[in-house]
Amino acid sequence: MSQTAPVGPKMPPEIARRRTFAIISHPDAGKTTLTEKLLLFGGAIQMAGAVKARGERRRTRSDWMQIEQQRGISVTSSVMTFERNGIVYNLLDTPGHSDFSEDTYRTLSAVDAAVMVMDAAKGIESQTRKLFEVCRLRDIPIITFINKIDREAEDPLTLLDQIASDLALDLVPMAWPVGMGTDFRGVLDLMGNKILLPENGERGASFGHAEALSELADIRKIDGIDERIADRALEGVELAQGALPPFDLEAFREGHLSPVFFGSALKNFGVEQLLDALAQWAPGPLPRKATQRTVEPGEDQVTGFVFKVQANMDPNHRDRVAFVRLCSGRFKRGMKLLHVRDNKPMTVSSPTFFFGQGRETADEAYAGDIIGVPNHGTLRVGDTLTEKENLKFTGIPNFAPELLRRVVIQDAMKAKQLNRALDDLAEEGIVQVFTPVAGGRQILGVVGQLQFEVLQSRVANEYGVPVTLEQSPFELARWISADDPAKLQKFVDAHRGEIATDRDGALVFLAESAWMLKYKGEKFPDIKFAALRERGE
Repeated sequence: MSQTAPVGPKMPPEIARRRTFAIISHPDAGKTTLTEKLLLFGGAIQMAGAVKARGERRRTRSDWMQIEQQRGISVTSSVMTFERNGIVYNLLDTPGHSDFSEDTYRTLSAVDAAVMVMDAAKGIESQTRKLFEVCRLRDIPIITFINKIDREAEDPLTLLDQIASDLALDLVPMAWPVGMGTDFRGVLDLMGNKILLPENGERGASFGHAEALSELADIRKIDGIDERIADRALEGVELAQGALPPFDLEAFREGHLSPVFFGSALKNFGVEQLLDALAQWAPGPLPRKATQRTVEPGEDQVTGFVFKVQANMDPNHRDRVAFVRLCSGRFKRGMKLLHVRDNKPMTVSSPTFFFGQGRETADEAYAGDIIGVPNHGTLRVGDTLTEKENLKFTGIPNFAPELLRRVVIQDAMKAKQLNRALDDLAEEGIVQVFTPVAGGRQILGVVGQLQFEVLQSRVANEYGVPVTLEQSPFELARWISADDPAKLQKFVDAHRGEIATDRDGALVFLAESAWMLKYKGEKFPDIKFAALRERGE
């Protein structure tokens, strides 16, 4: 097979109008509120909490699991598709909690841009920094949204200086707060030369209307904005624009420069401007790397990859849905696609578009879109689907778990249900399941403690199997391999009590301590101990 990419046609307009992006943030920065308001301004919902879908009102919350609603946190990625002013937006909401960074990492493999949300009172927090670094590794362009400016917050210049220095990122302010906290009076839209004002001019009210400005200094003439607040805002804008570079589209799309919006998702300030910026500057579907070649979105043949699998989105039907990012071509319902890992064709007869937990039939979709493919365990994270070409998309990893536990079932008669639950949740990426080759109970691995809480909650609520967890004799897990199969087999034979397999059958070494892992690595230099493994290998 030729390793050079075929010369595809110019990107069709239907593909070019797609914007597929993720929202990333530290917990409590306002990500879920911003998600709802983007949908509201995008016309996808009539009010916060109500979806326009087939004439019925539905929940708009992307946090639909019981534990998410109880704890007020996002623990799984969700997808929401909507259209505004001729642009199709595919919004991927990611878990805010660091314990679910693996799910977020996989989600970021499916987007072309990201919105980084920060709390104006806190600036950059640990999870924000980690997710930004993931975006940087993938050269994902980022728009920054500094949220909650209607509350007490850091000075805007201080925030910009912190972001620029901590993230080594060029910034360009596209909006500027007129006062912060109790002084908040509105937001300057620097792109449109206007000011966003509260409803009826009332302090603390939600966004009401925009007023055009012949020059920024005209804010001094607006009722309710006293001279002290106006002068401070104008001085801040002048200093920022003098010290920071002008907007450069190429630098933004390469991930080196980020336009910055100040706003309040709760009060609707800056949300519409953020959507306009995504439409104007965020790239359409980007090329995607496969092992064999780079796939261009404008190619005729349909290709895509699975970046997420979700079980029980509809608890009444015990369903399992694979989230597929389309990378090229025009997909039509009923198409036969090659499941590359199995080397078998599969008919995609019931594809769906997502809206959080809600779904609608996808009769057609294009590169950049995210579709759901219901299946009975056939598709896994990392799988590639094509019309006929043997491709394998890359960049969807498994991370070695940082916590290991054994699962204890309270009712031995429900062992079959437990195995089904663990298989489903492992497929989603909530947990990794390791089976000792010498026999014995399975060992569960996660990145963060909260994943175990989610595991217990979902196994009990969705499968009716209450479980407890107990300490494992092992602390660390690493995938093992060797250039010489005989040496690998010799190592496995000598360490059978410490060897397990993952759900793909890959060999894993279970170490009782970090010291032991280091010792084995030094004693057996021909054995590779990996903390990262490409999905589907």
